Amino acid sequence: MGRLIAVMTILAIAGCVLPSANKKMKPPDPLVSSTRPTYNLAGYRPAFKDGYIDGCETAKRSAYGLKDEKRFSDENQYRNGWKDGYNLCLGK
Repeated sequence: MGRLIAVMTILAIAGCVLPSANKKMKPPDPLVSSTRPTYNLAGYRPAFKDGYIDGCETAKRSAYGLKDEKRFSDENQYRNGWKDGYNLCLGK
């Protein structure tokens, strides 16, 4: 009986300590972290590369997934890169 109480106590404490799975991931501050994913996109324009990374990370639902709405509406290269990255990474 004592073991059961000990196990239940440990489980109750662990339930309070473990992080919640429902919390949304927030992208790290770019000024603090330089761990933004990189892809081998040699030969492509910088706007396309940015869009590709943003789209791919969005498809993978990572903390770096975003869509720069202003660039998406204003820059063809960014928009094409975002769409390509999203579509290619969606199935991975």
